[in-house]
Amino acid sequence: MREAVFRRLNQERWRRYETAAPVADPDELAARFVALTDDLAYAQTFYPESDTTAYLNQLASRQHQAIYKNKAEDSSRFGRFWALELPLAVSRHRSELRWALLVFVLSTLVGVLSAAYDDTFVRVVLGDGYVNQTLENIRHGDPMAVYKRDPEASMFLQITFNNVRVALLCFALGITGGLGTTFMLFRNGLMLGAFQFFFFRQHVLLASLLAVWLHGTLEISSIVLAGGAGFVLAKGLLFPGTFSRRDSLRLAARDSVKLALGIVPVLCAAGFIESYLTRHTEMPLAASLLLIGGSAAFIGWYFVLRPRQLRQRAQAT
Repeated sequence: MREAVFRRLNQERWRRYETAAPVADPDELAARFVALTDDLAYAQTFYPESDTTAYLNQLASRQHQAIYKNKAEDSSRFGRFWALELPLAVSRHRSELRWALLVFVLSTLVGVLSAAYDDTFVRVVLGDGYVNQTLENIRHGDPMAVYKRDPEASMFLQITFNNVRVALLCFALGITGGLGTTFMLFRNGLMLGAFQFFFFRQHVLLASLLAVWLHGTLEISSIVLAGGAGFVLAKGLLFPGTFSRRDSLRLAARDSVKLALGIVPVLCAAGFIESYLTRHTEMPLAASLLLIGGSAAFIGWYFVLRPRQLRQRAQAT
């Protein structure tokens, strides 16, 4: 739309944010900040050199200071991070998170198609040792026995360390302009697609889904979120907008680090489930579905619905 129309539609709300008395409610502050950053992003895209963009930049900065001005004295800093700061970061960067999800889903489909059309592809991706061992387990009637080989505690430490390493690497490689992050998402999606098709071809897909997605719901979601954090970093580097490249990268790094740190407890929970629960392949179907559904509900509520609530509250103010 034309800049004059954009200003006319929103200037009353901007003026209200600028002149209203200080707000104590953190959710209200967060809602205003989300609305302003959305407006600023639109203005940076379509009117990068205009006075409107400069005005919104200043107004958003003041709102940001209102949120964080008391953080050094706040005894509930830890709670503020989980209740407010992380959902705010998700809301501000939902487009980057959508791109990460799209790359991962497309990569998974490539993995499925590659395994379907090339019988050797699974061995290339997963390794001969894993494939041969799993085929042996299937012949013995326990296709997911690979999760039972190691003691729970050592398995938990090894798996959690590896998952956190992969996720943080996926985030940190955003500094390559997103190329490294894209590669990590593609690699992990490719492996997932080939892995699931392998079990489909062996006629044990249901057993694999019930076992793998006990922990995979949290683990795969975290990898996608880490990819989104990497894309946030890449955007700050490549598209500074009205900021200097240095300031843009600094601001992007702050939010991307929040996203990356936010998934560490989720990966720890996924590692615990994989080490202590996934091995119980005799688990009743209802229990498996309850755990998978509960994990999916948590991801959907905290990383989708909560940020959306903040945006809707912003639109209503």
